[in-house]
Amino acid sequence: MSKVVSQGPQLDSNGLRQALRIAGGCTIGFTISKLMNWPNGIFFTVYPMLLLGMVPTFSRAVITQFIASAAFSAFVVLIMQGLFSHLPVVMTLLVFAVFCILFYQMSSGAAFLFGALGVVSLSIQLHFSSYVDQGSSIYPLILSNGLAIFLTAIIAAIMHGIFPDVTARPGRAMPTKAKESIRHEVLLCASVATLSFVVFQVLDLNDSISAQAASVLILFSLCWKAAGMAAWQRAIGTLIGCNAALLSQLLLYSHSDFLLFPIITLWILSFIFARFHILGGGIPGIGFGVLTTFGILFGNYLGPGQDLVYSALYRFSSVSVAIILSLCAVYVMHHILNRFSVTRHHTFD
Repeated sequence: MSKVVSQGPQLDSNGLRQALRIAGGCTIGFTISKLMNWPNGIFFTVYPMLLLGMVPTFSRAVITQFIASAAFSAFVVLIMQGLFSHLPVVMTLLVFAVFCILFYQMSSGAAFLFGALGVVSLSIQLHFSSYVDQGSSIYPLILSNGLAIFLTAIIAAIMHGIFPDVTARPGRAMPTKAKESIRHEVLLCASVATLSFVVFQVLDLNDSISAQAASVLILFSLCWKAAGMAAWQRAIGTLIGCNAALLSQLLLYSHSDFLLFPIITLWILSFIFARFHILGGGIPGIGFGVLTTFGILFGNYLGPGQDLVYSALYRFSSVSVAIILSLCAVYVMHHILNRFSVTRHHTFD
């Protein structure tokens, strides 16, 4: 009798090449930022993950949206922090208005990548720039973000050139939504994202970028019914990512100063979880949460004389709290908006 050997899901040729692109892209960005001793290494490590992980294809439209989102975010941060940082009420209203613009692009599908990357980039820059004191400047933050965007576009082009898809990928058709549903999603997501910004300012949580990013990333599902699953997946992904970072720190021990070891560790981990992300459909889920979690930890907290143990433990606890509170806010806003016919979501029971 022949034995039937059960096998788990396997990557196809295109999936394998995308995993190699993600692992190679974030590792190159991380390596260059550390060799050049550039600040804000989170940008150079996470941006390639976002671009190569969320968009499996490479085209002029993709790069245009990617660069446009960075330029838009940098312009907004410069204007708001430069002119309105001393007016908290006006600042909050402006943040809400900008988030409405970005989430509208996502909800309508007109420029989803522009909106998604703009939300992440704007949230991170607003978070960092709001803690710039009088003795420092916001311009290094803006310049490092712009440099990371430019470098990521080059890295993406190189990765697609080295690991091109074998077969053409079918295009993704955006679902048609009623105007009421679009209004609902825009107001819900913009309100929760703005509330997250305000809370992190009031409580002075300047070292909680992972938690702040998690509170925004779960909004990519755009509605309450999907947000619960997205939050659960984000929490699991954060837990796995933090444990992966802890494991890598144990392996590195006191040798993290020798750059080759963190580079090899980052590539191996990112390839493993990029595979998990792609097998999950390539959407922001558990695998994507793992990727971005240890990408943040490696890019922002791994350096000479530093270790990831405290950072990883603190990241998971703060992210868990942020996700729970964000879900509560999403639930409340969902039910408030569904009380009005002009903002009632199509999933309303």
